[in-house]
Amino acid sequence: MTIRLSASAIILAGGQSRRMGRPKAAIRFGNSTILEQLIAELRSSFDEILIIAAPARSEAFSIEHLLQAVPSSVRLIRDRKAYQGAAVALVRGLTAAANDVSFACSCDLPLLRADVARALYGMLNGYEAVIPVIGAKPQPLCAVYRRGAAACIERQAASGEYRLTRITTALAAYRPSDLQLRHIDPALHSFLNVNTPEDYNRALAIKQSLEPKA
Repeated sequence: MTIRLSASAIILAGGQSRRMGRPKAAIRFGNSTILEQLIAELRSSFDEILIIAAPARSEAFSIEHLLQAVPSSVRLIRDRKAYQGAAVALVRGLTAAANDVSFACSCDLPLLRADVARALYGMLNGYEAVIPVIGAKPQPLCAVYRRGAAACIERQAASGEYRLTRITTALAAYRPSDLQLRHIDPALHSFLNVNTPEDYNRALAIKQSLEPKA
């Protein structure tokens, strides 16, 4: 039996999905949507899950409909304004979370493994955050943060810097490399973003290749 961490999981689901052309959270991935799959993967490891979504009037689909069958430990929180970016949504999640520590991810990681999130949590120690660096690229939306990091992120967003990869350089963060994380997820599938239809098709092919043959 998996013991839940004293931590929250934050899933950012309020983006415009311009490159995909349709809301990524609502895309089918096997027998469920990507958002539902993420919730199912994370809920046994975290004692609450927060979904940060756009204001209902700006949403191209009903996220409440997707969340009808999820446990009560999943909370839906709406952005105050639509499409202000991941930094603002992350601050909203960190400040609303019941726990001091949160794992945060985007809603376009259909192959995310909970043991990767748990491993990142275990690396936090005295840092403000744990932000993986995969192929020399920081992954601030598959990372662990303390609530206190929200103040730094909010200040930089208020100054006009909205890129999380830039903002998070100011945090006292541990930055595990892909080499470290391959011990947990050998192919690093957990970090595969589906930003475009091509990305989605690639991820779906990987999922199918990993499924047991009949």
